[in-house]
Amino acid sequence: MLADPQSLEDFRQLLKAAPGPDGVALQGARDRNGQLTKPPGALGRLEDLAIWYAGWRGDPRPRIEAPQVIVFAGNHGVTAQGVSAFPAEVTVQMVANFKAGGAAINQLARVAGARMDVHALELDRPVADFTQGPAMSEAEALGAIRVGWQAVDPKADLLVVGEMGIGNTTSAAAIAHALYGGEASDWVGRGTGVDDAGLVNKTRVVAEGVARHARDGVDGIGILARLGGREIAAMAGAIAAARMLRIPVILDGFICTAAAACLEATHAGALDHTVAGHLSAEGAHVRLLEKLGKAPLLSLGLRLGEGSGAALAINVVKAATACHSGMATFAEAGVADG
Repeated sequence: MLADPQSLEDFRQLLKAAPGPDGVALQGARDRNGQLTKPPGALGRLEDLAIWYAGWRGDPRPRIEAPQVIVFAGNHGVTAQGVSAFPAEVTVQMVANFKAGGAAINQLARVAGARMDVHALELDRPVADFTQGPAMSEAEALGAIRVGWQAVDPKADLLVVGEMGIGNTTSAAAIAHALYGGEASDWVGRGTGVDDAGLVNKTRVVAEGVARHARDGVDGIGILARLGGREIAAMAGAIAAARMLRIPVILDGFICTAAAACLEATHAGALDHTVAGHLSAEGAHVRLLEKLGKAPLLSLGLRLGEGSGAALAINVVKAATACHSGMATFAEAGVADG
């Protein structure tokens, strides 16, 4: 069982000390890939995915049997600024829908053969409006990170983290703007479907929040506390815990990627155990993926959140490892090797 981080500084140190992939398994997977009954490179990115997965699992011939999907939910005080087309009550209602099995993510997790867990984080106590002060104190941010840290099943062999939280595209846009600069409008999208006036207002809110909190010397974890939400911090905690457990992670859309970016901004290489599951229709997601050097596996115009795009990509990673581990080598099949 992983020891919980005891402070945000402890969390930073854990990121720095996190393990890397198993070099022996990586080389074994590369060697096996070169012997399979196919022309070199014929399976494209599936080959790279399988080798990447093998390295993190420490097995040159791995199989995926226990994927886990975790959805975290939180509420945001910044919704008082009119940044969402939906009221905050929808977060509570959607959590009930997740638990009843009625949401899109429930169906996608089931199709992928994944265990699904839902964690609601103090929905009756939204984080503060970040235009007025920090969204979370250090203690609140640590508490949310620890929820995510503890939510990862050590027996899982692939992880997807998703979210639900009215107002959280505003928070994600503020995080991205604080981490990577540019104009607030570069990072702000329509989220749940705000109109033109709502988009202008949302851009103003992001610009004000970042101007207030993105001071020199504030790292990714500091930005997460000042501009994030509990569900965003919990996703960051789960992604980091998966790294400690050598569980590969498929990143979801804009909000999940913003959470992950806080880890990478704190310690370079913190996301080496992750791949981007899909490209969201939320406009700034492509910019965020480019900043992280992540090429998405899928691009289907999704913008739902919940972990839906990443859950859909579970079967892509499963297919990659199934081909890698299940195909015969030229020698095994008695086929002449070019």
